[in-house]
Amino acid sequence: MEPTVDLVSLKGRRILITGAASGIGKAMALRLGMSGAELILVDRDGEQLAAAAEEARSYTSAVQAHVVDLSSRDQVEELWARFDDDSLPDTLINNAGIYPTVDFLKLDHAFLEKILAVNLEALVWMCQGFIRRRVREGGVIVNVSSIEAVLPFKEGMIPYTVSKAGALALTRGLARDYGRRGFRVNAIVPGAIRTPGTQAMINDALWKLKMGLWKTGYDFQTRLPLGRWGEPDEVARVALFLVSDLASYVQGALVPVDGGFLSS
Repeated sequence: MEPTVDLVSLKGRRILITGAASGIGKAMALRLGMSGAELILVDRDGEQLAAAAEEARSYTSAVQAHVVDLSSRDQVEELWARFDDDSLPDTLINNAGIYPTVDFLKLDHAFLEKILAVNLEALVWMCQGFIRRRVREGGVIVNVSSIEAVLPFKEGMIPYTVSKAGALALTRGLARDYGRRGFRVNAIVPGAIRTPGTQAMINDALWKLKMGLWKTGYDFQTRLPLGRWGEPDEVARVALFLVSDLASYVQGALVPVDGGFLSS
């Protein structure tokens, strides 16, 4: 039996994280860096990404930062072309996502295309690029979805819900097709997590007196068995489990990190 410290260690591992400039992605970078991983951080916000990379270097010296617009398939392909066999990541965490709201009857093609490009198509192309480059060695993939994909709660989120449900379907499809080829693929399903994005939504509701959002927030809070929102690092700790050897027999799993929301 291997010592627990060896199972959780990420020394010698190289992990690519998208949406790494802030929030959950940044928390993952710091937590996995603490465990010894080399990091490849990807985001479209170059300034915030540089700051996150610098902070991550407090825990691991091997940190790369790549500014990429993941909604562009060309830029995704260019990203994979930057890595030779010696610099290729062995683990991929697809965390980047956007969550604009819209009345379904006012939804147009451009809005839907934008959210699907970032939240679903980018995952498809990132996973395809990763598997193509590591088809002989295998690897680990973690996709970040949302509780909205399982139990829609907030109004105006139908395109987001569709995109995040697609992330779950992609996860299970890849787990089925590539498990015997050495790929371990799972998904995290976060609930209410305090990030700059969710805080901006709260501030918007407060300052613009959006009573509908106030009610949604109250209803959501009263449904939480733990009675509080989660912190980004609480999601990052689950990511640490899933990418480490502790999860060696976990495949195609959808792991809620939601304070018990989906079970209440």
